[in-house]
Amino acid sequence: MISPFSPVESRAHEWPAFSKLLALCALSTGLFFTDNVTVLFAAFACTALVYGIAGPAFLRTALVTLRTLLPVVALVTIWHGATGDPRGGAVIILRMITLVVWASAFTMTTRLGEMVELVRSCAKPFERIGFPVGSLGLAIPLTIRFIPVFIARTRSMDEAWRARSESRRKWRLFLPLLLAAMDDADDVAEAIRARGGTNP
Repeated sequence: MISPFSPVESRAHEWPAFSKLLALCALSTGLFFTDNVTVLFAAFACTALVYGIAGPAFLRTALVTLRTLLPVVALVTIWHGATGDPRGGAVIILRMITLVVWASAFTMTTRLGEMVELVRSCAKPFERIGFPVGSLGLAIPLTIRFIPVFIARTRSMDEAWRARSESRRKWRLFLPLLLAAMDDADDVAEAIRARGGTNP
């Protein structure tokens, strides 16, 4: 659900990574301090407006993100409908989709180098007690960036499986996906070591 960096430039690309992260944290905290459906819907509407202003590429990304959330939305709707609390379900759904889409916007408009520097700056005070700031500053952005890569590989293997077999035992994809992820991790580790490691 987290989108890769978007090559389509927007004004948000020029904003400092720290300011965008601070805004995301403030929005996340604010959404959990209210259960007013009107306020939550207004926050979601603002999200849609921002994506629309940023351009068609961003808007398509938001729609894809929302599509991936449909199973969760359906489950929450069914559960809260059965328990007689539709308002509670609406609060959860609005919070979830707003935060996921805003988080996706953050990763789309923030370069990997900016993320690394941001994490390192935030963790700098812990360096005095031996905390591996360099490793953390590299691990978190890499994890974020590899999520869409892993999702794309899963879809590719799923399509290959459906083209070759009528069986629905998709659990068999687990092992090749695990091996592919380990192979990618090994390649990235080799590349990092070749460039001097996390603390050159």
